[in-house]
Amino acid sequence: MYSYIDSCGVGGEIPSTFANLLNMQAMCLSDNPFTGKIPDFIGNWANLKLLRLEGNYFEGPIPSSFPKLTSLESLRIIGLSNVSSSLDFIRNLKKLTSLILRNALITGSIPSDIGELQHLQNLDLSFNNLTGQIPSALFTISSLKYLILGNNSLSGTIPIQKSENLMNIDLSYNFLSGSFPPWVRTIEPLNLVANNFTFDKSNVSLFLGLNCLQRSFPCSRSSPRYANFAINCGGPVVFADGIRYEAETSSLGMASFNVIDTEKWAVSNVGSITDVVVAANKQSSLEPVRNTNSPELYQTSRISAGSLRYHGLGLENGPYTVNLLFAETALRDQSNHTWESLRRRVFDIYIQGTIVLKDFDISNEAGGVNRAITKNFIATVSENHLEIHLFWAGKGTCCIPQPGSYGPSISAISVVSNFTPNISWIDPRTANENRTGLIVGVAVPVGVVTFTLILIFVVFYMRRKKDDDEKELVGIGPRPNTFSYAELRAATDEFSPSNKLGEGGFGPVYKGNLSDGRIVAVKRLSVASYQGKSQFVTEIATISVVQHRNLVKLYGCCIEGNRRLLVYEYLENKSLDQALFGNKDLHLDWPTRFRICLATARGLAYLHEESRPRIIHRDVKASNILLDAELCPKISDFGLAKLYDDKKTHISTQVAGTIGYLAPEYAMRGHLTEKADVFSFGVVALEIVSGRPNSDNRQDNDEIYLLEWAWTLYESNQSLGLVDPTLVEFDETEALRMIRVGLLCTQASPMMRPPICIFIELDENHCL
Repeated sequence: MYSYIDSCGVGGEIPSTFANLLNMQAMCLSDNPFTGKIPDFIGNWANLKLLRLEGNYFEGPIPSSFPKLTSLESLRIIGLSNVSSSLDFIRNLKKLTSLILRNALITGSIPSDIGELQHLQNLDLSFNNLTGQIPSALFTISSLKYLILGNNSLSGTIPIQKSENLMNIDLSYNFLSGSFPPWVRTIEPLNLVANNFTFDKSNVSLFLGLNCLQRSFPCSRSSPRYANFAINCGGPVVFADGIRYEAETSSLGMASFNVIDTEKWAVSNVGSITDVVVAANKQSSLEPVRNTNSPELYQTSRISAGSLRYHGLGLENGPYTVNLLFAETALRDQSNHTWESLRRRVFDIYIQGTIVLKDFDISNEAGGVNRAITKNFIATVSENHLEIHLFWAGKGTCCIPQPGSYGPSISAISVVSNFTPNISWIDPRTANENRTGLIVGVAVPVGVVTFTLILIFVVFYMRRKKDDDEKELVGIGPRPNTFSYAELRAATDEFSPSNKLGEGGFGPVYKGNLSDGRIVAVKRLSVASYQGKSQFVTEIATISVVQHRNLVKLYGCCIEGNRRLLVYEYLENKSLDQALFGNKDLHLDWPTRFRICLATARGLAYLHEESRPRIIHRDVKASNILLDAELCPKISDFGLAKLYDDKKTHISTQVAGTIGYLAPEYAMRGHLTEKADVFSFGVVALEIVSGRPNSDNRQDNDEIYLLEWAWTLYESNQSLGLVDPTLVEFDETEALRMIRVGLLCTQASPMMRPPICIFIELDENHCL
């Protein structure tokens, strides 16, 4: 029995009638206004494997009955209040693979026998009040991969020995001291900010700038050098409102920090276990942000799946104004441009350790997405240090499209003194740039006047043609980038056959090299395609608002005369069907296949559950799943995708799709729901397992059709006979799990096929 009550708005105490659910295996109650104590009767659910309680208003302590949950594999509790708990209850939970007790009022020490949890892979005990030393046995658990112990009161030294699998460690904001063990040279995701380590010539080069980020924050202490700073979070240098916003483009992992060369400011990030890493925790938006005179400050943002801190270093003591700039760049509804998604980015803001905003929701405060909002605060700097802390306390959307997608986000920061500084704080680079600007300011107008006269005629001549082409894009929101036909023709070397990647349903696709160095895929729609102007414009609109790491990204389009082209990101390893059935040079081992299957499901779940309006792909197949350089899958070809209303499940247009992947109710009756995509995904899952297409006449008669053969093997308890014989090694448990997923997805009745998101949840927690 499984219960998923995430983000449903259900509140109050957990009903006492739940005590009768003795066969419960998975219970998820995230992002809801539940109150009261966690019921003691949960300890009687002897078969429970997964329990997730985050983003609610539960009170502690953790029930005394929890030691009885000996089948528990994953426990996630974030955000408890009032009464504290200890870690004594985990001693009996020997099957735990993931234990996340974040901001849960955990006190006492880490049990010395925690090393007996030999299956533990993920451990997050951050933002509690743990004391004592870190047990050396914890660092030597062979299965442990992620360890987050930041923001406690741990003391002593870092353990000397470490398991080779433990490669992501956060020990920030504790009271650790002593020397660094030798293994710190071999691990990059390591955050040791705000401890009591001492530095000298022998170790200062190990972590550049870390000496500035210890608890005393010693850099420029008592000898301040600055009285302001400004940062364009996640982006390049920007000048706005007379302020130079410095670039902040470093790659921040789940446990990392960066101190700029001038030691003027620093940034520190701690992610969430199993969080999604989005472009090194940065994101950008091509759509302009409204209601601001400085939209360039909102084109990028720094994001975090957990805790994001900015530090002002070497500041002169006194009162400051702290300006925090935000803009939500998530999806919006096309029809009325208002925030329609159920997703919510909710986090807390602290300045100098004091909370200044609780449960801050950018889109709600700004009145929609792509709208700027600035929050101003007064802060007092003492000891020459300022800390700005953005913290995800577990509220808001937690797990769509993936865990960690909707943590803190910030676009820019400026900090200005409210007093007359006693130091010279003008950046020399700013002065030089101002002098350069004066020279340019005199010379440029002369050239501009002459050049403008020449351009007037050209612009006037081209305007009518440009306006005609622009009409094709009227009403599309957000509006995509446009490319000229000449630019795309040059990029593809006159659409050379040598650059041809393949032939899609609407025309050929070419590899192109844009003038800015980007490699792209150019889809050139054929004149004979039944996809006319209106369908083309609809496709642009559809793809433009859909962005997910497992969906092919649309860079823009070209509409000139009768020419219709789409410009996509280029995927180096082409399509999944070529990797499975054709390209002998690209061997997909079992872990890669398993990841591809799960990531493809995430992409579909995003289309079905999170996109507004929701989207049915209608042609999910191996050739429409592309692979990037890291073999990360991305679903392609939205030319066949149709937007649909909840009440419109029957279509009168031509059935789209590919034989072998079509759900029976769609192929025979034209009945279209997201369950048609679920069916197609099930076929793809079986193809990934078997390494063969869904129909293969080279096989024996009883094995020609993959789906029939899979059912035959399953009914005779020989499912592993389906596994690709070229796989020398594979995980039998995972293979059986994926086969079950494929068979469940391909049930004849759509009512028997669960939503794709359920498979993601169950599979990630090994409940299938």
